[in-house]
Amino acid sequence: MATPSSIRDQRLVLWISILASFVSFLDSSVITVALPAIARNLGGGLITQQWVVDAYLITLGALILLAGSLSDVLGRIVILRIGLVGFGVTSLLCAFAGSPEILVIARGLQGIAGALLVPSSLALITSTFEGVARGKAIGRWTAGTTIAFLTGPTLGGVIVDTIGWRWVFVINVFPIAATLILLAVLRHRDVREVGVRIDYLGAALCILGLGGPVYALIEQDHYGWGSPLILVPFFAGLLCFAGFLVRERLARQPLMPLGLFTVRNFAVGNVSTALVYGALSIGGFIIAVFLQQVAGFPATLAALATLPLSILNISLSSWLGSLAARYGSRWFMGFGPILAGAGFVLMLGSTAHVNYWTQLFPGVLLFGLGMSATVAPLTSTILGSISEQQSGIGSAVNNAVSRVAGLIAIAFLGLIAGAHITLGGFHRTLVVTAVLLMLGGLVSAIGIQNAKRAEPASTSSPSNSPSRTP
Repeated sequence: MATPSSIRDQRLVLWISILASFVSFLDSSVITVALPAIARNLGGGLITQQWVVDAYLITLGALILLAGSLSDVLGRIVILRIGLVGFGVTSLLCAFAGSPEILVIARGLQGIAGALLVPSSLALITSTFEGVARGKAIGRWTAGTTIAFLTGPTLGGVIVDTIGWRWVFVINVFPIAATLILLAVLRHRDVREVGVRIDYLGAALCILGLGGPVYALIEQDHYGWGSPLILVPFFAGLLCFAGFLVRERLARQPLMPLGLFTVRNFAVGNVSTALVYGALSIGGFIIAVFLQQVAGFPATLAALATLPLSILNISLSSWLGSLAARYGSRWFMGFGPILAGAGFVLMLGSTAHVNYWTQLFPGVLLFGLGMSATVAPLTSTILGSISEQQSGIGSAVNNAVSRVAGLIAIAFLGLIAGAHITLGGFHRTLVVTAVLLMLGGLVSAIGIQNAKRAEPASTSSPSNSPSRTP
């Protein structure tokens, strides 16, 4: 039975983990609804909008892996503190940016700080909670981070329409300050691994491998695919990413141990993660931008369009996470994304003069129900498939997969929707989003294996050892 002090520490750890991840997820979602205002103020059109999102995701996705190693060497609490302070400073740099170029650079620096937050915060949960309690805690963590991801646009819309887009970055300071205070109250003893080497070469290859192709995909509309300014970074990036994979296979202490992918649920879960989170990124982006730039919605109303998702996740994520921990995640992870994809199919009936209640709302509801059934079981299954000692790097890999998937999806947006968002481009993007979600569900339904439920202990002989907590 847990002592009062351990219960207190568990509560503090849960709040710290939620808030630290919350600010990272909030920033990646709150920015979406502010993109039209940023483009109007600083210029640059769709390309500026893509770079404001992807500059953050390039460094975030690549360096989340490095953050796992740094937390082993320096300690999770130390890395959390550095990440929180760095995120606050770079958020203010974004807020005071005077040109698209400065904003993009500041977003890249912000991604570096954000990379330090998510793996360490989730690893704190997996090392503090066990069994069903861990499933519930991950469900609550997932609810908190998903709420940030989904309520960010609503908050951003209100801010953009009232005090301006720059304040969407300033608001990060408040949850950061609260988290730093809770860390001081916790006084958690940090854990440092001995003999861990940091794979800086792997990190550099990963950044170049992601940055080159993403640059080419975003800028191809400006220069054309025949330009050396597109072809050179595209193919050089692919070679760097191939080099990254070779490096990870040969390195004594790799950033991304490829052996993790020999674990079936870990490998299948990350494939599903890539499909689902790629869909989430591109779907959220296109809805927010389309409603403002084509349908003529103010930022606040465009953001409120996805508010039902937040309400459903607040209400259902923890409960569904507990059910998945008890009965197995396979069908939650299979049916959830398919239902969410069906929601985007329903949105195909929308026109340039959108009637929200008849053309978007039914699809948003299905989307919200599907994602509520998906996210907590997905996270729990991936981390539950590996040992507690691997939880830090496992969460880092999974978060890197989700962010890189969003990065690539946004980079492809120009090819899918066109140089300027139109009704036809909106519909094409909805179809791609639905297909990605449904593929994510099929992958999980076919590939995920539910953990075997523990057999009840026999009561016929007192010599039998007690059963473990499942």
